[in-house]
Amino acid sequence: MIQIYHNPRCGKSRTCLAFVDESNQEYEIIPYLTETPSFEELKKLIGKLNFKPIELIRTKEKIWIENYKEKTLTDSEIIQAMIENPILIERPIVIKDGKAIIGRDMEKVASFLEGI
Repeated sequence: MIQIYHNPRCGKSRTCLAFVDESNQEYEIIPYLTETPSFEELKKLIGKLNFKPIELIRTKEKIWIENYKEKTLTDSEIIQAMIENPILIERPIVIKDGKAIIGRDMEKVASFLEGI
């Protein structure tokens, strides 16, 4: 089943969700802002994305700029920052068959859902 880390206030996230909905595939919405993933869940998600933790951070968010930007953080500290401030997690994230992508480009989402 497809999973989508979704922020309903984000236009790109809403667009991606509508696109997945139209694909007629089963999916589960993960409201990560209210149901924050654990450290281990985020670590696994980062692995599925094949990212370094910093690549999943929304570095233009005010919270990041004011509290973290000028600091040298370990990967664990970056993951902890996302747990404490889930708004920092890039979205939407689409997960299927043990792999994940950031679903901001609908062409990439289409290819990903088709398994290409």
